[in-house]
This record gives sequence, C-alpha cells and structure tokens, in this order.
Amino acid sequence: MIPRATYRLQLNRDFTFSDAARIAPYLARLGVSHVYASPILTARPGSMHGYDVTDHTQLNPELGARDDFERLAATLRAHGMGLIVDIVPNHLGVMGCENQWWLDVLENGPAARSTRRFDIDWRPNRASLRDRILVPVLGASYGDVLERGELKLGFDRETGAFAVHYQSHCMPIDPREYPRIFANSPILESLLRADDANRADFESLMSAFGNLPPRNDVSEEAVAVRYRDKEAHKRRLVRLIERCPPILQYLESTLARLNGEPGRANSFDALDALLEAQAYRLAYWRVAVDEINYRRFFDVNDLAALRMDDDEVFESTHRLIFELVEQGAIDGLRIDHSDGLYDPEEYFDRLQQRFRAGAGDPRPLYVITEKILAAHERLPESWAVYGTTGYDFAALSTTWLVCGSEEVRTTRRYRQFTENYASFEQIAYQSRKLVMRASLAAEVEVLATQLDRVAQMDRRTSDFTRSAMRDAIIEVIASFPVYRTYISPRGAREEDRRVIQWAVGLARKRSASAELSVFDFLRDVLLGDAALARPASHRGAMLEFAMKFQQVTAPVAAKGVEDTAFYRYARLVCLNEVGGDPGRFAASAAAMHQASQERAKTWPHSLLTTSTHDAKRSEDVRARIAVLSELPDEWKLHLSRWARLNRSKRRIVDDRAAPSREDEYLLYQTLLGVWTEPQDETFAKRLQAYMTKAAREAKQSTSWINPNEEYEQALADFVARLLENPGRNAFVKDFSGFARRVAFFGRLNSLAVTVLKIASPGVPDFYQGSERALLSLVDPDNRGAVDFEGAALQLAQLQAPGVSPRGLLEDERLSEAKLFVTAKLLNWRKEHAALFAQGSYQALQIDGDRKEHVFAFARSHEQERCLVIVPRWTAKLMGGATELPLGERWGDTRIDVGGASVARELLSDKEITVQRAPNACWVRAADVFAEFPAALLVTSEAGDQAG
Repeated sequence: MIPRATYRLQLNRDFTFSDAARIAPYLARLGVSHVYASPILTARPGSMHGYDVTDHTQLNPELGARDDFERLAATLRAHGMGLIVDIVPNHLGVMGCENQWWLDVLENGPAARSTRRFDIDWRPNRASLRDRILVPVLGASYGDVLERGELKLGFDRETGAFAVHYQSHCMPIDPREYPRIFANSPILESLLRADDANRADFESLMSAFGNLPPRNDVSEEAVAVRYRDKEAHKRRLVRLIERCPPILQYLESTLARLNGEPGRANSFDALDALLEAQAYRLAYWRVAVDEINYRRFFDVNDLAALRMDDDEVFESTHRLIFELVEQGAIDGLRIDHSDGLYDPEEYFDRLQQRFRAGAGDPRPLYVITEKILAAHERLPESWAVYGTTGYDFAALSTTWLVCGSEEVRTTRRYRQFTENYASFEQIAYQSRKLVMRASLAAEVEVLATQLDRVAQMDRRTSDFTRSAMRDAIIEVIASFPVYRTYISPRGAREEDRRVIQWAVGLARKRSASAELSVFDFLRDVLLGDAALARPASHRGAMLEFAMKFQQVTAPVAAKGVEDTAFYRYARLVCLNEVGGDPGRFAASAAAMHQASQERAKTWPHSLLTTSTHDAKRSEDVRARIAVLSELPDEWKLHLSRWARLNRSKRRIVDDRAAPSREDEYLLYQTLLGVWTEPQDETFAKRLQAYMTKAAREAKQSTSWINPNEEYEQALADFVARLLENPGRNAFVKDFSGFARRVAFFGRLNSLAVTVLKIASPGVPDFYQGSERALLSLVDPDNRGAVDFEGAALQLAQLQAPGVSPRGLLEDERLSEAKLFVTAKLLNWRKEHAALFAQGSYQALQIDGDRKEHVFAFARSHEQERCLVIVPRWTAKLMGGATELPLGERWGDTRIDVGGASVARELLSDKEITVQRAPNACWVRAADVFAEFPAALLVTSEAGDQAG
C-alpha cells in the first residue's frame, strides 16, 4: 500500500512500541496514513536512535516484545494506517559485548564464519596487521592502558571462554592460544599431585586447544574442525572446573598474575604476549585515522560496514524484516544510507525480487532510499524504489524561501563581519581534503594500495608512485560534484562518465603535481576504459577499485561538507541543511515548479519532508532564518549593534578572540531561529551544547579529536552572558524586539511550506512534533520527547465546529495555526486521495504589482481540481510591518484560475470571487489572503458543488 502521508517516530527505551500504539488515534485524526518508524531491530543498549543495530534477527527488547510490536501493527490497521520501517543494511554496531558476529571475528580471525559479513582487509601494508583486525577502542596508548591495569583477562564459567575486558568492551581470546595463558605457571603442581587424573585431564585439554587449526587456515575442512572442537573443548573445561575446585583456584590465580600490578611494568609482559597472539590488535582510538583495516560507517569506529553484496549476508540480515512484511505487519521500508552499499541498484532489485510474483509489479514493496541529491542530480530511474526520503524537497523548499535579490548585500555583510572571503565551493573543497587527511585517511590509503596494485599490472603504468596516486585520489574525490557514482558490472552510465570526467578535469587544474598523467590513469580505471583489451583478472581488479572508490566518496562528502563545511560557512545558515547547498542562495518559482512537475512524472510517491532526525535545524527554525534575506538593512544594523554590546563578553584564547567572528555570526542566527519568550532554564544550556558541537564540527577553534577546552569554555560563557539578567540586559532588549518580528514572518513562511508539502506531488512526511511549532537544532536536540497528549487535546479543540483560522494567527508559537493547517489539509487529501496521488501539476499564471510574492499551482485529476496559493517574501511585501491579515498591499496582483466559475477556500471556508475576462478567469490575491496567509481553493464550474 502506497502511503498518503507519513509520520516519523523516533523509537527508543523512552518511547516504545506501546507508546506508539497509544498515539495511533491522534495520528489517524491528524490525517496520517502510515507511521514511519526508526529502526526496530536490536541495537546497542541505551541507543536513542537505533542505527547502531547489533542483531538483525531480533526486535529491540528496549522497544518491547514481539507481542508489543504486533499490537502496534494491529492498532495502526484498526485506525486505517500502516507501518513503514527504517532499516540499516550498510553497517552494524560493533565493539561492546553484544554483536555475536563481531565477537566471532575477534575470536577466530580470517577463519571466522562471520568474516565474510564484514569488509575487512586481512592483508594491509602494515605487517603487524596481517591476518589481524585493528580494534581502536582504547582511550590512551596501548602501553599506558595495559600498564595501568585497565585490560583485564577474565573467564566465563558458564561457557568456558576467556576474554579480555576493557570498559564495556569484550575481546575474546583465540581458543588455540589458551595454553599460552597457563605457560610458565608452576602453581598447578602445588595444588594437584602429578598423578591426579584431573591434572592429566587439564593438561590433555590444553594440548587439545593448542592443536586446533590455526586462524589463517581458512579451508572449509579446517574451519569446520576448529568450530566443532573449540566449543567441545570449552565444554570440557567447564565440566572440569565444576568437579575439581583446585583447577578453578589455579585458573583464578593465573588470571590474577597475568593481569599484572600497576607500577610494575614487567608484570604485564605475559598479558601483552597473549594479546599479540590474537586476531586483533587493541589500539588507541586515534590510530583508526591511519591504520583501520575494516570499512566503517563514515568515520565511526564502532559501526562496521557489512558486505551486503553477499547473498548469505543479505538473507540473514533481512530475514526478520521479510517475515514481518509477509505477515502484513510492515508495509514499506526506508533504506538508510544506500550510498554506502557496494551496488545499490542490485540491492534494491534483490529487495523487490523477494516479493515479486512472476511478471507482476517490478516494485511490489514500497521502498524509499535515503539519498542526498545535488541540485543538478536525478535519482537513477533504474532503481526499484518509489523515491527518496525527501531531503531534496526540504532543501529546495527552504532555498525557495530565501529572497534571491538580496544575495549581494547578505554576502557582503557576512564577509565584513567574519572576514571570511572564501566561497562555499572553496570551503567544501578544502573540508573534503581535510577529512581525507584526518578522519578518513585509512580509507584513502586502502584505495591507494588497490590502485597501486592495478598500476603494477602494466609496464606502461608501473612507474606511477603510490604517493602520486594517493594525491590524485584525494584531489578527484575533493572535486566530486555529487555524493557518488554508480559504476557496476553493468557498466558506467553516461551520468557517471560526466561526473568523473568533470571531477578529474577539475582536479588536474587544482593539482600542483608535475605528473598529471596519473589523473588520466585514474579516470580510465574508474570508467573501465583502461580495462579494454586487458586480461579478465585486470578488468576485475579495476572494477573492484572503482566500486570501492564509490564507497569512499559518499562518506567524504558527508563528513567534509555536511559535518565540516556547513559549520565553516555561516552566510545564511537556513541553507546549511542536509541535501542543501549553501552556495546556492535562492531558488526561483520556476525551479520549484519544475521540480514538482518532474516529481509528478517520475517519482510521484517520493517522500516530501521538511524536518528529519538528521536535520541541522527544524523547518520552523529555517523558516525564521530565511527572513533575514528579506531584511538585509535591519540585519546589518542589529549585527553591528550586538557586536558592540557584546564585545566585552569575548576573551582571548590562543592569541585570538573567543568566540570567533564566524561562531558569533552563527550564534546570532541560531538565536533568532530558536528564540522563545519566556525562556526556561534549559534554553541557555541547549544553545551552549549546540554551539560547542558546531565549533567542534567546524574543526577550526576546537574539534572532536582535539577539544580545546579553554575555547569551548569561552564560547559557553559568551552564550551565558548574552542571556543573563534579561531585565537589565541591553542586548536582550534589542535582540528580542527584532526576534519577535523575524518570528512573525517565520510563521508565515512555515505555513506556506506546510501547505506546499501537503499539496505538491509526492507523499508529505512529518517528523515527530513538526505538525506544531518545532524549534529544534541538530541531534540530540531534535530527538527530544514530544507532548502528544497536549497535541491530541489541541487537535480536538481545533477540529470542533466554529474554529476561526484567522484567530489562530495570534498564536506566537505557531502551534495552533500549523496544526490546524496540517490536519485540515491532510484530511482533505485523504478524502481526495486520487487527486494528489495521480493528479497532474500545473503552474498558474500570476500577474500584477506583487506577482513575485505569490506562488500558485493547480492539481487536477479527472473531474477534480484544486488550486494552491501561498505568499512569498512577506517581510519584504509588508515593509517589515507585522500586520494581519496581509491586507491590500497586493495591489492588482491576481492569479489565473483557468475555467473555474466557483472557488471556495478550504482553510477559511470562504467563497472567493472569481473574476472573468474574455480569455481568463482569475482571483485577486487580496481576496485569497483576506482571512488567512495561505490558501487551497476548491474549484468547480457554475452549477457544480464546490467540495
């Protein structure tokens, strides 16, 4: 069942399956057709988001039992709703003690049955990591952690297994190395006589452990013997210590000796030797930057990437989800981070093939993909999905709010204040290079190694140095105009060729290298041109490199652009949103119409979202900040005044003012976005936490890897001093007046975008709580609890007879007006589902003095037709005056409504006079917005009943 409207819920231990079931009546009254849930499979204990899945075969017990889940599904069905679930095929939560696949790899190395599930390089350049995996979990260098006694060898008396524990992490010991634990330990002789049968059994058992097949023997027979015998030997050890207490005493005393004594460095030698014999190397977490040899999710060490291209991995990770789909409990899937997959198109085909019957629907299951699209990029039509999760709409709708004619002045003021004269393109390029030389250096090194192997296959390329190839890879990825390409065994699309040729061409221009032919070699390998007339083994190696290369470009874009450049360029931060481009200052009405027309034609069931769990700022915050583009003179005036008032609140850190001018500029915009009156005690703390995170993401004055505590304290103190003593604070007095005006026009922006989202081609999606005012910042701020009880009560009041929408506009927090519009339009959409699911989209002609301030389109299907009309740039229209209704400032502005004779505005329930001319019928903007600053007109011919 294709959804009509979705509602995103963040499930966690504080909001469970049962909690979700309780709000089903509210969501049904709101007009939602499907709940759209965050991941439901077992995640790391305490996870508040669920993306760190540790077991794909079980529902997350913190969310409830299977019965609780089934009750949720049944409750939704009883209220006419379905369920879409977010799944995470790209990676798995590791470290800790929960992930059995990961523990298997640590115990058995290359011989582990779970090895094929992870993307591990068992043959890296560094000899100490051959047939070993780097485990970067330590909080300090390995030697310091070891000699402080923080690594503890322990024994599980129930399973017979030894493991080293560090904080919450568990590292199993290879059973073949158990004899090493007891080597050079004379204690047993004092506990048991030489002729004691139990002693003989113990010595025999240690010999059996030592004779297990080695980890580097990955033959099928050796692996089978290893798994059969190691578990049998462990069970023998459990039985032995149960019947012979002296053996347990010997074991415990040996462990105490191996665990060493802090202050005596040589007392840890035996434990060090034992750890050196394992299939893993414990390391300081910073070591992962250069040496990690398993693919991760971005640069997160405890999220290991899965080899989803493997049939067995695919089946085992999807088995429970498939079961729930087949039972009818789940109606659709949201695929997290599909750009991390080896071959996304093949993955989506596999997903749909499971439910495809004969030559039926090629997309039998509603599947949407989390895909970041550049403004010029299109989702591949060959993918067996129904569209994206809607980041493209969120970015475009915000950019559309920005007044493009004020770009020059806005940019000038930003540069004057911050002294940052770089373009966003330059900052993004440098930020990509930064993360490739810092947090993702190991991934680049793997690519360089692979390309070096390819180069050595041919004498014509064998002289390329590894260093030159690594530098070329960095330059090309830094120049990428999209997240990734989709080269596969099926070949390279024309779009892929254009992207790679563009990136390589730009990289050549930027490079200072004397050997530019290495760029041509890289390009030809990526596109497969270098494989022509080559042996099959050469072609395979080149394709493998190209597909691995693609899995690196996406995390570089995410970490370099979204999580670095977005925090280094604060010109107008409503544009710094996931899927957005801060370098694109505004979007025209034509661009908005074109996007809707293309979506109606190609992806009519793609999600339209405006706020998400990944959002840097909620839609209402962005709607406010966009207003600054309409008030450039006032923004400049207030900035200058605030900078003077707050100069004394800054201090010098590392010979520079703290906070930096960039951070101060970001802070004022952020304050305008989230300002509320009165403020509670958490307001300053939220801002302090946000600004600290933003500064760390920018990686200029402080960072996650090297926090500058003095700078961060200065930043936190600056925020606190801005807001202290509000009654006597000159800054607060000046700021609050301007903030109220910005908030007023922000409300109008938010209502306009809400109407567009519900009425445009696609499936409107609402992030939890965003149907009312939601002034939240980046996670974890945007994952707070939602007052669903209050929302349900408010909705009941708004759906009572006689509610005047005009009166709701006095609500300074926007909650009532936004909730009213959302429920009214979603329920009307429910009654006219075909009109929105299948209806055509037509831009309406607008004429008159203020035509640039109106955006309008028609949706038509068979005999049904409605017109959507919203205002744009109202602060500029009203000259900054906060007056409602919008009045007669529209002059002679009118909207052509085609052949309509009767028009009734749905929100105000007022009839709008249709003016007639020889060749057109039109309505006056002043009449349309006389009661409410957004409109959906239901039209009909004379004599018909307006719906």
